[in-house]
Amino acid sequence: MRKLVSRSVSVMLLFAAALAGVLSQAQPSTTDGQQQFAELGVCKLTGGHEIAGCRLGYRTWGTLNEQRSNAVLFPTWFSGTSKDIQGSVGAANMLDPAKYFVIAVDALGDGVSSSPSNSTTQHGPDFPAFTTRDMVNAEYRLATETFHLKHLHAVMGISMGGMQTFEWIVNYPDFMDIAIPIVGSTRLTGYDLLLWHAEEDALKEDPAWQAGRYSQAPPMGEVETIHAMNLSTPANYARTHPPEKFGAEYAQYFSKGILPFDANDWLAQLEAMIHHDVAHGGSLEDAAKRVKAKVLVVVAAQDHMVNPKPALDFASLLGAKTLVLESDCGHLSPGCEAEKVNPAARAFLDGL
Repeated sequence: MRKLVSRSVSVMLLFAAALAGVLSQAQPSTTDGQQQFAELGVCKLTGGHEIAGCRLGYRTWGTLNEQRSNAVLFPTWFSGTSKDIQGSVGAANMLDPAKYFVIAVDALGDGVSSSPSNSTTQHGPDFPAFTTRDMVNAEYRLATETFHLKHLHAVMGISMGGMQTFEWIVNYPDFMDIAIPIVGSTRLTGYDLLLWHAEEDALKEDPAWQAGRYSQAPPMGEVETIHAMNLSTPANYARTHPPEKFGAEYAQYFSKGILPFDANDWLAQLEAMIHHDVAHGGSLEDAAKRVKAKVLVVVAAQDHMVNPKPALDFASLLGAKTLVLESDCGHLSPGCEAEKVNPAARAFLDGL
């Protein structure tokens, strides 16, 4: 994640570029990082529906060792793709491919894996609703059916990837040794719900959305504006977006919006986060009792997009190690404070 000097108006591009900028200091080999797909057939969802022709996109870096004990699974953040995770791979970054076999997974709904935008039989609003738990269940199938793994060294992820990481340690507690959820959450706070429902309402009320049956992808300017307001902090935004440039930048929010990310995909992943709850309606205390992995919880104290309190509360229940980032970059703090996050993640993965 690069420091907040970007003027990108698409939050997907901003988040992807931000992660790539600071984190990508080492180039993966030319044989690594190629887009691949796992055909899973039917993915049964927790809500009772099914995704037909279910497939997951993924990319790998490094080599699986003879003991098959060095695999690290890294699911994508909201509106991100596995290509964006390349910025986290490298000897000086979070994951050293000389040590670990990195599996970056395109979460359901990201436009690469099965999504409303790319399904031929369940297109657009006909695509079934899925949850972060469904994302993780599909990723478990990828690990066990495609890679034939019986265990992972670690699961880690950022933002919605952090939410999936929390799901992993509760739902598959014996499957990994280590977990590193970064600016994620176990369940949303009232403020998080206010933000995500505001985005959902703005998307659905935009005439260009056409109840999800548009022929040309709409930019969703109001959605992008709401998202951009919460991605960092008021202080950071004021410092990095001088008022004399406001007019041109504000216009771009509406001309570009969330593009190139698809509006139906955005809505599907948004609703997955809205319903995210690792306790699945039960108590977080009981969910915490299931966890067996060693956990490093990374949060941003000034995060306006994913409130840090649920993650810190869960860390307390686990007796987990925590890293609290204090910059005014808000949700983008893992990039702004990469000099803290990267070595902390490397050391935790190495058991130091």
